[in-house]
Amino acid sequence: MNETAFSILIFILGLILGLIAMFFGLHIKNKMDKKQAESIIDKAKKEAEKNKKNSIFETKEEIHKLKLEAEKEIKEKKSEMKESEDRLLQRENNIDKRDEALQKRESALDERENHLLDKQKEIQEIKDEMEKIREKELKSLEEISKFSKEKAHDEIMLRVEENMSKEIANYIKERESEAKLEMDEKAKNVLVNCIQKYAADVTNEQTVSVISLPNDEMKGRIIGREGRNVRTIESVTGVDLIIDDTPEAIVISSFDPLRREIARLTLENLIKDGRIHPARIEELYDKMCKEVNSRIREIGKNTIYKLGLSKMDSDLVEIVGKLHFRSSYGQNALKHSIEVAELSGIMAAELGENVNLAKRAGLLHDIGKAVDFEMEGSHVQIGLELAKKYNEDKVVINSIASHHGDTEATSVISVIVAIADTISASRPGARNDSTENYFQRLEKLEEIGNSIKGVDKTYAVQAGRELRVMVKPEEIDDLASFKIARDIKERIEAEMQYPGTIKVTVIRETRATEEAK
Repeated sequence: MNETAFSILIFILGLILGLIAMFFGLHIKNKMDKKQAESIIDKAKKEAEKNKKNSIFETKEEIHKLKLEAEKEIKEKKSEMKESEDRLLQRENNIDKRDEALQKRESALDERENHLLDKQKEIQEIKDEMEKIREKELKSLEEISKFSKEKAHDEIMLRVEENMSKEIANYIKERESEAKLEMDEKAKNVLVNCIQKYAADVTNEQTVSVISLPNDEMKGRIIGREGRNVRTIESVTGVDLIIDDTPEAIVISSFDPLRREIARLTLENLIKDGRIHPARIEELYDKMCKEVNSRIREIGKNTIYKLGLSKMDSDLVEIVGKLHFRSSYGQNALKHSIEVAELSGIMAAELGENVNLAKRAGLLHDIGKAVDFEMEGSHVQIGLELAKKYNEDKVVINSIASHHGDTEATSVISVIVAIADTISASRPGARNDSTENYFQRLEKLEEIGNSIKGVDKTYAVQAGRELRVMVKPEEIDDLASFKIARDIKERIEAEMQYPGTIKVTVIRETRATEEAK
């Protein structure tokens, strides 16, 4: 017990001593740290003081340098400003001098202008006096010559025209010869090549169709009791049936090829069927109408395919097919249109134009004829409306409008189509022309020739392809003959419509005849 208490006492005593020793150690350490800190602070103050003095010295040196540089720069600026001021003063002096010179020049110009105005007045006065003198002289000359100024002018112009007529005619002849040597040769080559490359059949379209009958008994069955079958056929199909004494044949007459074709097919099917009565006639007629409409569409498609044309509206293709059943002067309208398309394509290829567009324009140039019996207006107007309706190219529209010369051609293709149309219509065998029209054309040609002063006789030869004009040799000389030929040509072109070309030949002949006895 005593040992334990003694141990605790010793421990506590040791702890107290340790604490005292630690306290004294810390106290001593604090004193040392304080002295060291004071030493560092003193040292720092001394260093700062030294740095401060150095900074102040450096700053003063920098300020001094900047002051010197500023003074130098100010001196340079003052020098530049002085130079600028000197230049401005010099410029002002120059401007003042120039202004004085301009003022002097302006005053000189004003004086000159006033002088010129005075001169102009003097000149105008002189002109007025000269005009008065000239008028007096003219009046005196008119009184002496008894000719007015206008009459004298007309007389001089008439004499000049008479003197120059030969030279003018000779000049025209030379220029025409030169032009023909070049242009005619080129045009002929192109046209001849086109015509040689294309061939078509001679037209044989008529206004009647003949139906062959197996026997004469069939003719009576077609007529029917009291003619009811014939009346039904004529009223339903819109054609005329000619039943005469011709054995085993009936003639269908109509100016509409489409109606005539439907009537022909209806009659042929009635003859094959054998049942001929009004109800059967109407039934077969309706059936043939559908078949013909289907055939029309097929013809249109084949035509487009044959010409190699691009896509076309289906309704317009059907209208193209209807051309097969139209004719003009006996010429099938579709064959004519195909022929124009082929010729247009060949000419377009020769001239470097769009071949496909030329063919399209050639095919559609007479498209109005397919429906001209359904719509009012000329085939040209109807064709224009159809082309615009189906959004055809503006070149195609212009080709339709200008192929008869009603509208001016605005493209080369339009001119090509008009030429191809003329070639197709005027080639031998293309059309059947009536005798009446033929004689009227010949009479008109001879009438034009005989109406020219100095013409003795006129003859239309070669079916109206050539006009031979005999002139009076005592009134018309050789050069005047060329002028007459040209005048006749211009009148024919202006007053007549004709296919192809008409050659005008003026003949001047002098004969001296004596009879020896």
